[in-house]
Amino acid sequence: MNLNLKKFFSIEARTKYFPHILFYFFILSVLIFSLLIIGQKALNKKKIPPPVPNIFTKVDLEAKSAVVWDVIGQKELFAKNPDMPLPLASLTKVMTAVTTDGKLGDNQQIKITKEDLVPEGDSGLVVGDIWRAKDLRDFTLLTSSNDGAFALAVVAEAKIAIEPSIKPTNMSIDTKAEFIKKMNETAQKIGLTNSKFFNEHGLDMNADRGGAYGSAKDMAALFEYALKNYPEILEATRYKNLEFESGQKKYSAENTNILADKIPNLIASKTGFTDLAGGNLVIAFDAGLGRPIVISVLGSTEQGRFTDVQKLVAASLKYISQ
Repeated sequence: MNLNLKKFFSIEARTKYFPHILFYFFILSVLIFSLLIIGQKALNKKKIPPPVPNIFTKVDLEAKSAVVWDVIGQKELFAKNPDMPLPLASLTKVMTAVTTDGKLGDNQQIKITKEDLVPEGDSGLVVGDIWRAKDLRDFTLLTSSNDGAFALAVVAEAKIAIEPSIKPTNMSIDTKAEFIKKMNETAQKIGLTNSKFFNEHGLDMNADRGGAYGSAKDMAALFEYALKNYPEILEATRYKNLEFESGQKKYSAENTNILADKIPNLIASKTGFTDLAGGNLVIAFDAGLGRPIVISVLGSTEQGRFTDVQKLVAASLKYISQ
């Protein structure tokens, strides 16, 4: 036995059998390595979750443009032509409210004049009536009052006119232009790259030109800016109706957003409609546990804007719950 072992481990034997041993060792190593790779791939396949279906691909909208914006995640959950500039109609009044904030104190008295009632539309304001600025702002945004927007802008214009850096030669023209200029400067500050404002209420200037233009993405950004910096501005727009009391009478104000009591955890909303714009609607709602979502719909129909937003709310909730 010892003799055989000595013979096996002799130099001649090792030289003779070593290549064979090395070959078999190589084959064994390849087999083991292959089995390890196959096993790892099998484990990885088990770890990879199945692809999550995109809920929004099934959403069919009448709107020309729409955005669903996740404020906390700072990302678009859905977008359809998000940067397309379109007429804003009464969404303009949100920018008017943002621009007047800081110029007008909540308790500042605003007297309604005959000139304030010139814009199209009758929201029931009475000449000579006196309003608190905050109440008139809330009433204007809730009912989409063109008269209210004009009255707020006129008083804010007067404030701008007495700023040391501004010396208008004609109060009726230059101060008006200065207020619109302030609106556009604010838009640039916020980063609304596709927005331009020509008046304070958003009514069409003529049959071919809107009172303001902006994109669905811009309007979502405007809402986010207002909610973060001036949350009180849009607070009234979460309610279906509110009561206001001015110096002369009581007003029952109905929200132009007919979904005000149908969208869960509504934070804010604003409608817009003109012949050029079609139906616009921007809303913000809490999708749960402090997760605000802004939905912006532009260029829909008068009724379609509401069904469009309802579809996007439902899709947003499904997306977040996945």
